[in-house]
Amino acid sequence: MEETSLRKRREDEKSIQSIEHKTTNLQKELGLFSGICIIVGTIIGSGIFISPKSVLSNMEAVGPCLIVWAACGILATLGALCFAELGTMITKSGGEYPYLMEAFGPIPAYLFSWTSLFVIKPSSFAIICLSFSEYVSAPFYSGCNPPQVVIKLLAAAAILLITTVNALSVRLGSYVQNVFTAAKMVIVVIIIISGLVLLAQGNTRNFENSFEGTKLSLGAIGLAFYNGLWAYDGWNQLNYITEELRNPFRNLPLAIIIGIPLVTGCYILMNVSYFTVMTATELLQSQAVAVTFGDRVLYPASWVVPLFVAFSTIGAANGTCFTAGRLVYVAGREGHMLKVLSYVSVKRLTPAPAIIFYGIIAIIYIIPGDINSLVNYFSFAAWLFYGLTIFGLVVMRFTRKELKRPIKVPIFIPILVTLLSVFLVLAPIISEPAWEYLYCVLFMLSGLIFYFLFVYYKVGWAQKISKPLTMHLQMLMEVVPPEEAPE
Repeated sequence: MEETSLRKRREDEKSIQSIEHKTTNLQKELGLFSGICIIVGTIIGSGIFISPKSVLSNMEAVGPCLIVWAACGILATLGALCFAELGTMITKSGGEYPYLMEAFGPIPAYLFSWTSLFVIKPSSFAIICLSFSEYVSAPFYSGCNPPQVVIKLLAAAAILLITTVNALSVRLGSYVQNVFTAAKMVIVVIIIISGLVLLAQGNTRNFENSFEGTKLSLGAIGLAFYNGLWAYDGWNQLNYITEELRNPFRNLPLAIIIGIPLVTGCYILMNVSYFTVMTATELLQSQAVAVTFGDRVLYPASWVVPLFVAFSTIGAANGTCFTAGRLVYVAGREGHMLKVLSYVSVKRLTPAPAIIFYGIIAIIYIIPGDINSLVNYFSFAAWLFYGLTIFGLVVMRFTRKELKRPIKVPIFIPILVTLLSVFLVLAPIISEPAWEYLYCVLFMLSGLIFYFLFVYYKVGWAQKISKPLTMHLQMLMEVVPPEEAPE
């Protein structure tokens, strides 16, 4: 009996920690450089060009504002280290999904995939593409705001383009990511170097008495972190593509250790650069912080700012699409979404159905075009599951001791990140209660209805609907189950 139990436990461990899932035929095309580019490319997007105003408005002074940006970078790094342990312990694509499955079982994992599919990922994709369209259209509407219909159409076009690129080829999606990461670093370097030159010339008056007028409260701090961490979101993206990463035990932690501190340093220096040419009041009054900086420092070449900001946002959108399609793919593979979402393109060997479905949901989100509402939905839901996932790491330290951990962080780190996640989820509700948070919770819990109908009980009429749909889409899109995909 003991021998059988031991054998079963070893089989379970092998199943969990297999480097390549038996039914997965995604190509291992990504190296260390591509991994760093995905992290940097996904994090440095619209956030650093939008969030500085929101962080400053909550902190009300330059000094605390810079501290928040540094603290957000530290929190993102701690969270990424926790995810590195999870990613090398459970080497399956899908990010939080397999971690929640192993720690808490199928229901929390399903709710995460449900929420990610319909709230977290498409809302993030929509926000970034809307930001991209605003920066692209701004130079053509000098002195006034671009029409909403123009912004929405440009955002929809960006979603369609990025979805098509990632559905066609893993290598092409990775190449696009590398190119736009290089392009976006140009504008980051321009802003940082310009700011440091101005600082060296003695433009330090805005840093004098930098803590004067600070009025701190738990609610204000929470909201400042909320907006700052929106700019850092993407710190966990590499865990979504573990199965496509060459030598993940080496490249995953290295990409995190190199990528996130690089982003943190860039963010702090960019904020310092902003404050060399703008007072706190001027920054709060600016319609577009980076564009105002360009107009004051780079004129007559200030046009490069909106151009390269557009590169930055499109690179972030591409990184989000590249990784989120894999999340839907894994959920479909586990039977927690329509089976066709786990299918692989016969010609391209990419999870094309998952990526296309994800793009459709993102396009639906841009119709209202309310970026602030989308940010609230995204942040609330995202940090709820970030905290739950990292708490799962703590739980598995005691319940799954037999699992190998190539990377093992001190236990106080996941406990600290879990507590901070709870604070981040509750802070906006306490500070500014809004119905949208309740709607978000109700929508997440509504996933339980679909779970019990399609997954747990597999109700007859529900199966009659899903099976013909799967067969029709399989023929239409020329996709097959992963185990039938060509090598």
